[in-house]
Amino acid sequence: MARQERTRAVSAATRTNLLALDQPALERFVKDLGWPKFRAQQILRWLYQERVHDIERMTDLSKAERARLSTLAVIDRIADCEVRRSSDGTRKFLLRLEDGLVIESVLIPDADRLTLCLSTQVGCTLDCGFCLTGQMGLKRNLTAHEMIEQALAVLDSLGPGERLTNIVLMGMGEPLANFEAVADAVTRLTNTRWGLGIPARRITLSTAGMASRLKDVAGLGINLAVSLNATTDAQRNRLMPAVNRLHPLNRLLAACRAYPLPPHRKLTFEYVLLAGENDSEQDAKRLTRLLNGIRCKVNLIPFNPFPGSPYRRPADSDVLRFQAVLRKAGFDALIRKSKGRDVLGACGQLGQLVSLHRS
Repeated sequence: MARQERTRAVSAATRTNLLALDQPALERFVKDLGWPKFRAQQILRWLYQERVHDIERMTDLSKAERARLSTLAVIDRIADCEVRRSSDGTRKFLLRLEDGLVIESVLIPDADRLTLCLSTQVGCTLDCGFCLTGQMGLKRNLTAHEMIEQALAVLDSLGPGERLTNIVLMGMGEPLANFEAVADAVTRLTNTRWGLGIPARRITLSTAGMASRLKDVAGLGINLAVSLNATTDAQRNRLMPAVNRLHPLNRLLAACRAYPLPPHRKLTFEYVLLAGENDSEQDAKRLTRLLNGIRCKVNLIPFNPFPGSPYRRPADSDVLRFQAVLRKAGFDALIRKSKGRDVLGACGQLGQLVSLHRS
């Protein structure tokens, strides 16, 4: 009996995970089976629009086709998922990957929007001192289907009347350090024929400032947010040493000015406010000079503390004073409301402090 179980396990391990295949790869897969090309699109619809876990549910394939497909492929969805609920309605999802590593994504309710914050890496390649994920170091990049599986898990959990409206690639990791997989994931998120059908204008990618890769984002049709957080190179070298060594402020802002913005869209600059570090009136005035002439808006993010961090959250009065300087200079400056702080689900708080509980 044990020998038979081992044989089945080996057989399952050699089968292709359909979720791991992008559209061209799946088209090659069905071609090798001698099936017509349109079968690939049928399978993709079942994977993403119907979110099936079982090939047997693909009922527009014949029983014989489903049986054959089941001998060669599986739908390997993440099974180990824990949800932590904040008092403000935010939900943090912890998902254990096949290799045992854990990623986090956050579902954020706000008026008529329901925004999902996706991770693109386990940990992060960068070392921004005000971000808990940066303290983890980089474990590995996520594949496109591991990014999408976060969305599928969240969609499976939605209650009656709930609808996912927005996606932000602002979770664990630097998206532009894993761009090819991110671009594949965006295709699956936005495709209307077989994908999740989320409009590109409702998806935002946030980068710590990899200037040489900004132009690549334009081809995806999504929104771009640049995490600036400093007004001098000396300041940015303290806060974001790895990225600023490679992409100092003058190079980053030149890339932002050259970015091919579609009509009626703006770049977003994110600025994490740290008490006594980058939140002075002088910082605000320098920021207006740095961004002068760029069609943009500024999201001000009061620092969200996490255990062991040396930084402090500024007083509300300091945040409002900083915002007032930007607004007086004609900038659209918003203060982002922190959500999910009690479950370490707010901006800068994602990182695996506690192991995922197994049921």
